[in-house]
Amino acid sequence: MKKVLAIVLAAALALTTLAGCSGGSTGTAPASSSSTALTGEDGGAPTADQFEVTEPIEIEWWHAQESQYAETIDKVIADFEAQNPNIKVNAIYQGSYTELNEKLIAAQAAGNTLPALVVANTPYVAEYGASGLCEVLDPYIEATGFEIDDFGEGLVASTQYDGQQVALPFLISTQIMFYNKTMADEEGIKLPETWDEMDAFMEAASKDGRYATVFPGWDQWYFEPYYLNRGVKLVNDDQVSTDLDSDLAIETAQKLKEWCDKGYAYWAYGTDASSIMRQNFIDGKTFSVMHTTSLYNTYVDNCDFEVGMHYYPGDVTRDSEVGGCVLLIPAKNSQEVKNAGWKLLSYLCSKEVNMIWASESGYMPTRNSVLQTEEGEAFLAEKPAFKAVFDNLDNINPRIQHPAWSSFANIWMETMAKSILENGDIAADMKNAVTEMNEVLSDA
Repeated sequence: MKKVLAIVLAAALALTTLAGCSGGSTGTAPASSSSTALTGEDGGAPTADQFEVTEPIEIEWWHAQESQYAETIDKVIADFEAQNPNIKVNAIYQGSYTELNEKLIAAQAAGNTLPALVVANTPYVAEYGASGLCEVLDPYIEATGFEIDDFGEGLVASTQYDGQQVALPFLISTQIMFYNKTMADEEGIKLPETWDEMDAFMEAASKDGRYATVFPGWDQWYFEPYYLNRGVKLVNDDQVSTDLDSDLAIETAQKLKEWCDKGYAYWAYGTDASSIMRQNFIDGKTFSVMHTTSLYNTYVDNCDFEVGMHYYPGDVTRDSEVGGCVLLIPAKNSQEVKNAGWKLLSYLCSKEVNMIWASESGYMPTRNSVLQTEEGEAFLAEKPAFKAVFDNLDNINPRIQHPAWSSFANIWMETMAKSILENGDIAADMKNAVTEMNEVLSDA
């Protein structure tokens, strides 16, 4: 799987990221059954004309893309509507992925306020798939000839549940360390390649009140690679227990807390933690930050120094994970709304639109075929810092998929934040949390 995903991102990057749905104003129509029940007129496979939009319709697309992406969203939606005059799209920002998820759950309970299309953070795929939230897309893909193989098997697998395609890759990113390259060159600061080099890096890069780095504690996705690369099993093979109370996991948590206790780093958590961390980096108050590649443009545009990108240091392995978001169609809409949602989904996941996002953000091209475009070849020339990602493409993996993952991760995230920020006994705190985490995994 790692090799396959590497191929998909290598090709793409060498150029260079609960519940059903009823659509906007037409979402009150009776919901059709899941797409697995769709058949053609003769009882065979569905045909392309069954997914056509033949009457004017207005739909909603719920997304979590912040204000810096508003211009891009307006552009692609205007182009889509010009190509599909029967479809009016209301693109609605719903806050963070977590906030969007909460609103989606509430809309599902209401039953008639669902969007035709929605984004979801990549770890939600298993949870949504298990709950029956997602329309199964295989009939749509087969009938319309959508070129899903152009994504490559790694990204395709990241958007499947139980062997069925329940979403498609949209804006894909990975974890990266942004650093002040100007400062690194002037002070001769060596970036850490391994876990064992982190102590020396932390001491060298932090001075005169400046932090060496920041751990984004508001999302465990940013610190979980340290555990995975040291060999900790976040979800064991039995799927009902975690290794986060093992000696190795506790040692890792203690080291993260130690760096914060010494003032080498700080644990970013709470309201506006992300924006405060960004501003601290822009102002030179921290040498580096750990964040998503999708914010490359944001950092470059706001910093008056050269911004570098450095792949996370490794240990037993040196892996990172697929991040960003996928697109899905909730299953409880009328077929008319689903058809309009499919039109928009397949457009937003097209090669042309993907390259627009890659050029105007830090999200990565997701299509193998972009390697054949001049736009793709220009990407790396324009954003040379992405070489840090290209050099490690073999090590970008799909995220952990478990129906209880979001609940599990929230317990972990909140326990780490409380223990580090309130100077708790992190070994005892994590052992207590694991009892609850194991219960969550077992109940899924």
